[in-house]
Amino acid sequence: MKLHLPVVSVYTVPTDAPEADGTLAWNSTTVVIAEVTAGDATGTGWTYGPAAVGDFLRDHLAPLVEGRSALDIPAAHEAMSRAIRNAGRPGVAACAISALDIALWDLKARLLELPLARLLGICRERVPVYGSGGFTTYHDTLPHCLKGVGGAPMAAQLNGWVHGQHIPRVKIKIGEDWGRAVLRDISRVEAARQVIGPEAELYVDANGAYTRKQAVRVGQALAEHGVGWFEEPVSSDDLTGLRLVRDALPCDVTAGEYGYDLPYFARMIAAGAVDCLQIDATRCGGLTEFLRAAGLAQAHGLQVSAHCAPHAHAATCAAIPNLRHMEWFHDHVRIEDMFFDGALDPTGGTVTPTQGIGHGLTLRAEEVQEYRVA
Repeated sequence: MKLHLPVVSVYTVPTDAPEADGTLAWNSTTVVIAEVTAGDATGTGWTYGPAAVGDFLRDHLAPLVEGRSALDIPAAHEAMSRAIRNAGRPGVAACAISALDIALWDLKARLLELPLARLLGICRERVPVYGSGGFTTYHDTLPHCLKGVGGAPMAAQLNGWVHGQHIPRVKIKIGEDWGRAVLRDISRVEAARQVIGPEAELYVDANGAYTRKQAVRVGQALAEHGVGWFEEPVSSDDLTGLRLVRDALPCDVTAGEYGYDLPYFARMIAAGAVDCLQIDATRCGGLTEFLRAAGLAQAHGLQVSAHCAPHAHAATCAAIPNLRHMEWFHDHVRIEDMFFDGALDPTGGTVTPTQGIGHGLTLRAEEVQEYRVA
């Protein structure tokens, strides 16, 4: 069965409040959606990135897969990967490949009338998630949190995850202003621990904001509040720095979200830079490359964690044996709930991505038309 020319659409959605992490601030999120049809079935994939991803996908990749077999995803993936040699893979091109690859896997499962997780073959029915948000723009201090959740965005968010939905692990952003607000970082971690209580797991993400020794000093302070996950304490490009911080601290050091190809993950693993490898299927080359990276990590005794875009990852996360968990990222959960019928429920700290066919989601194209920009 042959593929029709993929259809591409781009949407920009304002955030529900100003958002920032240690090294970036934003007030909107752009999602690029690819739809590909064969026979009577349509598969949907997406990525998060600039509108240029949609242009690249439409102009360079969509014509490349038209007419190919809908079942032979590795052939389409390889053709796309070879075609972008001169354009360069990291960034726009890799995100475009990712969106189309996710759509192809969804389509194949729908043609075979199977849940995508069953097509891949599951090793777990339930996929663990962790709540992720706690942006540095959420101005919570310890007194606010102790007084209650009213008027305190971070406290309300964490309280909703841990005590409302019973998700037993959460993450907040630190490293504000490129590491120039360490006292506030620690204060916010203390506030988060007060809200979630002593039993829930507490994670932090510095988005590469700290210097090496600064990260070690911060990590020692984090240990006093039971932080078990320190994401990108230094730049993820600084593999030596990640290894130094990892060796100096008791908490797990993690990175990998900016991996746009398999060699990136190989270098990070070889450097001994992380305790848990993060992989983003909407950046690395789709589910095809996600599975390869997860296998590479398993060969080196590492667990993996899916970064952001939870509904794009859920089925694949059910299929890999060395999964730790999947990120239930506030921005992307909000958009995916708005854009798709069939969104998953994380109550209890897990999701079950085995319902329906394909990845189980259906785009609400008319309902979200107001956000469309291309």
